[in-house]
Amino acid sequence: MPHLHDKIDFTVAVFVVERDRVLLVHHRRLGKWLPVGGHIELDEDPEQAAHREVLEESGLEIELIGERPPTTGPGTRALIAPRFLDIHRINDTHEHIGMIYFARPRSSSLRLAEAEHHDIRWCTAAELDQLVPPPSDAIRWYCHRALSEVGS
Repeated sequence: MPHLHDKIDFTVAVFVVERDRVLLVHHRRLGKWLPVGGHIELDEDPEQAAHREVLEESGLEIELIGERPPTTGPGTRALIAPRFLDIHRINDTHEHIGMIYFARPRSSSLRLAEAEHHDIRWCTAAELDQLVPPPSDAIRWYCHRALSEVGS
């Protein structure tokens, strides 16, 4: 998806954990191992974006991890908060505010989105160190954190 704003966009990154493995994709354009995710579109909230991106990029339906506060009333819908937030530079003039979620799969129909990724795989903590190219320190940290909080 193209950028919605010239200076900053909101994105989601979803670290999906099944037992002792975390899901990563090898991004075709960026040449990096990343979690599934992408831009939050104008007609969706962060939860909807997380579900849509994971389904589009992996074929999986997910359950986001977190607590939904009981604060709903007319005109209000409580959302599951992201586990972490970050802001990262995309180029000299553009940044992304990243909402980082942890999730579990609700389906098992994993598939590669060939237009976007070279590869998709479940990785144990040990296998993270074997990926080529190696994931960034931040991606590796989030993977380990997701595995410790969500894994079996």
